Amino acid sequence: MKFVDQATIRVEAGKGGDGCLSFRREKFIAKGGPDGGDGGDGGSIFLLVDEGLNTLVDFRHKRLFRAKNGQTGMGRDRFGKKADDLYIKVPVGTLVYDEDTDELIGDLLSKNEKLLVARGGLHGSGNARFKSSINRSPRKITKGNLEKFEI
Repeated sequence: MKFVDQATIRVEAGKGGDGCLSFRREKFIAKGGPDGGDGGDGGSIFLLVDEGLNTLVDFRHKRLFRAKNGQTGMGRDRFGKKADDLYIKVPVGTLVYDEDTDELIGDLLSKNEKLLVARGGLHGSGNARFKSSINRSPRKITKGNLEKFEI
């Protein structure tokens, strides 16, 4: 077994889901109004201390970690599902640096300690959020966003 004490990985948080552009349509209701739901939030990435590990050899071949994206919003005011967070196991005593700035992000010293390294993107808003007494049928939505980091 090889011992690896330094590794460079790339982490990408999940993108937030886009909002939905939808209008209520039912029999005998001619102008139902907007009913587009919001998207779900993207997944975040955490580093989690595992006492059973003593080397970073797991990062020798797998260097890219991506969290899942949030689900898009749907009609009938249904919100998209939030994506699950991704946990990456590291040994006790791991120092985490930002590769671009060489800034120390965190020092993981105790059992089950976790460190947020990439925050998931926020959700987008559906057209139901933009209705008002003046604009009763908005055709505006917002898209979810995405964040990228390298450590």
